[in-house]
Amino acid sequence: MKIRILGCGTSSGVPRIGNDWGACDPDNPRNRRLRQSAIVSTRTTRILIDTGPDMREQLLAAEVETVDAVIWTHAHADHCHGIDDLRQMMHALRRPVRGLARPFAAEQIETRFDYIFHGRAGYRPSATMEVLPDRLTIGDIEVAVVDQPHGGITSAGLRFTGPNGGTIGYSTDCNTLTEAMAATFSGVDLWVVDALRREPHPTHAHLAETLSWIEHCRVPNAVLIHLDQSMDYATLCRDLPPGVVPGYDGMELAV
Repeated sequence: MKIRILGCGTSSGVPRIGNDWGACDPDNPRNRRLRQSAIVSTRTTRILIDTGPDMREQLLAAEVETVDAVIWTHAHADHCHGIDDLRQMMHALRRPVRGLARPFAAEQIETRFDYIFHGRAGYRPSATMEVLPDRLTIGDIEVAVVDQPHGGITSAGLRFTGPNGGTIGYSTDCNTLTEAMAATFSGVDLWVVDALRREPHPTHAHLAETLSWIEHCRVPNAVLIHLDQSMDYATLCRDLPPGVVPGYDGMELAV
């Protein structure tokens, strides 16, 4: 089983509009970050996490035409407003794309994008929507789900177990490590986890906080995601402890 980081940036991406690179070196291509998204896959199964506004560009780069399912972590714009591009997947599959989200997020997304799920003016539905349960199996990948605090809402934290027993945790958009989260992610082979910036933030984990979570959960390998323009790639590589690396767009890791 492997994960491909389609985008590792925050809601404004890097650089921000205005060619604002912040502390990031513009000459390092790993500092150019699209909005956060990922694909978890095996030889027979492919799961897309979120449909951000950069999805078309990301899937073209990954040479991905179809997926077995989409899991939305939550309903914020930077995680679902590329949803229109599921229409091309629907044409390739010749059926709507299977979609799943926790109850509040499912309601928000389905209300906002009613035409995606029910069609309109002669256009067929592009996707279905199911409530994401605590546990399910998609193809040969087992998925465990935990609710993560994200300011005034929650996001879905995901633990994937592949056919060979390898495990990948995925935690974007969260600001507290709950007991349930710790139980879900403890001992995973790889944890892809939010670390927005070095300074504290009200709805995202900051770097020191994320590193403490990784240590607490005894995770041997971790990749930092949802990075803003203050998080220079080379500087992070220099400063991070063994087993922890910054993510970059197009990064692939296998377990």
